[in-house]
Amino acid sequence: MVVKVTMYQLQLIFCLPIRAGFGGLVRNSAGFYLSGFSGFVLTSTDILFAELTAIHRGLLLAVELGIEELVCYSDSLLSISLITGHASNLHVYAVLIQDIKDLLSSRSFTIHHCLREGNQCTDYMAKIGANSNHFSCYSSDRSPPFD
Repeated sequence: MVVKVTMYQLQLIFCLPIRAGFGGLVRNSAGFYLSGFSGFVLTSTDILFAELTAIHRGLLLAVELGIEELVCYSDSLLSISLITGHASNLHVYAVLIQDIKDLLSSRSFTIHHCLREGNQCTDYMAKIGANSNHFSCYSSDRSPPFD
């Protein structure tokens, strides 16, 4: 059985000048919550790195969940352009971009642009990530914390 899942992702929220948070949700084709994730980027304040890290973590979560078909949405047009287009091998994030491309091409995964305003749930997950000290996954039986 093939499960078609839509992953809405990646709103970045900056909590402190040196801290970037990210988060995402995995939903089925009917829009029901399956899983979510949140985390922060410790080693960089570069928004592009945070966006690419969030996409990468979301795709890895989908693989762990055994999802075979996935539509990934990101609000980072630059990230999507680097992933779907030709990024230089000399790009500072070339390895991460290639890892994402490999994940997309090895499965029935696609990536598309969406507007930030269209998904407040991922915004909430990103805020959780910006205020945490670790990466967290939330399955359907373990919901994210409430404010």
